[in-house]
Amino acid sequence: MNKAILFDFTVDKANRKINVDRSFNAPLELVWAAWTDASILDLWWAPKPWKTETKSMDFREGGRWHYSMVGPEGERHWCLFDYEQIEPEKRYSGMDSFCDENQVMNSEMPRMRWNNKFSAQDADSAVVNVEISFEKLEDLEKIIEMGFREGFTMGLGNLDEYISAQFYLRRQKKPNGQPRVSSYVNFAGNTEEAMEFYKSVFQTEYVNGIQRFGEIPAEPGQPPIGDALKNMVLHVELPLLGGHVLMATDAPKEMGFTVTPGNNMHINLEPASREEADRIFNSLSAGGKVSMPLQDMFWGAYFGSFTDKYGINWMINYQPPANPGQTEKAM
Repeated sequence: MNKAILFDFTVDKANRKINVDRSFNAPLELVWAAWTDASILDLWWAPKPWKTETKSMDFREGGRWHYSMVGPEGERHWCLFDYEQIEPEKRYSGMDSFCDENQVMNSEMPRMRWNNKFSAQDADSAVVNVEISFEKLEDLEKIIEMGFREGFTMGLGNLDEYISAQFYLRRQKKPNGQPRVSSYVNFAGNTEEAMEFYKSVFQTEYVNGIQRFGEIPAEPGQPPIGDALKNMVLHVELPLLGGHVLMATDAPKEMGFTVTPGNNMHINLEPASREEADRIFNSLSAGGKVSMPLQDMFWGAYFGSFTDKYGINWMINYQPPANPGQTEKAM
């Protein structure tokens, strides 16, 4: 059973600091990845309806994260995070500044020094302790007036939603770790309409019905999912012919996605082991373009994606068996 969410946000004007303690129902290494991997940060860092877009990230001491917060009308606010100290899966610190698209800092806006500490509660939950320091009290007050508390709280809620969705699917869909191949398609909000059409053509039935974003079990202390997303399709599987399965999900603009012909369909491979995932990924991606290197993802999968040298999109998605007694099978 998931633990209640810890969330404590305090403003210490005497010491010019903001302190935030926040727990997550996910293992420490996965929470660390969610805060340090640009592809994941882009999914949750900005409060809706804004989204985050990373221009470049070099996560190392002396490296930088250059990103923008993009508004619903296309307006952008550029930011720059300079990494100072990093202890993997323990802490990282650095200076966050407003800037422009060329990384030129805006001296008229406050700068914030972040010190983020990560610790495990147990095997399936972790806590992040955030300390944000300011040079001047006026800078702290300006950031609060700009809505930092509300925005950061919403961003953390975005991360909870994504963690919940991915672990829910992992528990429900593939508990035995058996290898399989499927096609995975993304739609901008009309997944159900499309899948009903395919269902009528192939005259088959969904595997375990349609899972919707609104069906994700609520976490104690977690803000509810937005009304606009509740009825959208989180995941659906439809057998086609010869045991092949078509999987689909809604990838709506409200979550920062842009679905276009060419990026909306992948061949999804689920190998039986990490070793087989590595072998297939390295062989198939040779001469192609890697969009996400094969790596441990915060939702529990060993995942990567790429377009091969012939223009075909692939996803490699190894997930350890949900049943601890299930052993990996070598191909």
